[in-house]
Amino acid sequence: MLHAPGVHGGAKASALSNLVVSGRAALYVRPDPILWPADRDAPGEALRLAGGPAHVERVELLIREPEHASRVRSLHASVTELRGWAAGQGGPTLHAVTQALDALSAPRRPFAGLTDKRPLIMGVVNVTPDSFSDGGRHATAAAAIRHGQALADAGADILDIGGESTRPGSDPVPEAEELRRVMPVIEGLAGCGAILSIDTMKAGVMTAATKAGATIINDVRALEGDPKALDAAAASGAWVVLMHCLGAPKTMQQSPHYDHVALDLFDYLAGRIAACEAAGIPRGKIAVDPGIGFGKTLEHNLKLLRGLGLFQSLGCPVLLGVSRKSFIGRMTGETDPNGRLPGSLAAALAGLDAGADILRVHDVAETVQAVAVWKALKGLEGPSGGGP
Repeated sequence: MLHAPGVHGGAKASALSNLVVSGRAALYVRPDPILWPADRDAPGEALRLAGGPAHVERVELLIREPEHASRVRSLHASVTELRGWAAGQGGPTLHAVTQALDALSAPRRPFAGLTDKRPLIMGVVNVTPDSFSDGGRHATAAAAIRHGQALADAGADILDIGGESTRPGSDPVPEAEELRRVMPVIEGLAGCGAILSIDTMKAGVMTAATKAGATIINDVRALEGDPKALDAAAASGAWVVLMHCLGAPKTMQQSPHYDHVALDLFDYLAGRIAACEAAGIPRGKIAVDPGIGFGKTLEHNLKLLRGLGLFQSLGCPVLLGVSRKSFIGRMTGETDPNGRLPGSLAAALAGLDAGADILRVHDVAETVQAVAVWKALKGLEGPSGGGP
């Protein structure tokens, strides 16, 4: 990124006030940092992130001109400084900044009707023979139901049930086969104590699964992989997770390229949210997922994790899936996905610091324990129990 002269790092009010942008520039606002109750020793003027316990006192302003999509100016300012500068600019600049800050601060409905806690834990139930980390382990309905119940008992708020692998290079599964895999599991996990989510790209599977009791549709193609998916999701009344994937899983890892990975994904997800709203799915029932590992290099993934808070200014909860993924192995040398638990926990907790609201994980009990410690350190919950 290109920094405006004299304003990289902590921007001064004078540097910000002298900044001029064209009316065609796209402006983006990222909380930097997100502050938790334990972080705020001497609080200044701040936004409450999504009306919750986290606050935002300072932000990164990202500026991209349409004719130079890969050249992005970045500067930092307090919320007060940004508001003052935008008011002085007026017009499209004031509108863009106000819209972003309002999206950051507006209270949101608890996702999927769950209590307004943070984060939610989504446990993975793969009813597949070929998923990248546990393919075949829970491929029968009985095994998947037992596994899902164990995840719910371990503390999963949501169970994400999928019958088609979306690992890099995977082939599509016929709709009839996907239905054969997932429907008995959805029916068998009704009343398990967790909300049920269907992980699918197919409209027919969405419709059948939501009629059987799934209340979330989690689509790695953001409801555009099947031409009927958007209408099916809208008709179901389900909550929706829109994920970014660069192309289809079969080819997504073949030399992925972006002008600016975070801003390109932001624009894509903003467009998909708009499409959902036009189809009758309210923003309040949508979560977004940047799709770590789905058409991204290691460098792309790390940039997205560091800048995750940017997606909070879409006004939707942010789901993060890093569990056991290959980018962890590229950093650590661990070739077995089942050996990547420590890296998965480290990435998940970093994601919470950066703005994740929902963690999609394979290892629920371990994640629940790690999150409990994270919450205590952040001042979100007091420690329970005695002893050293």
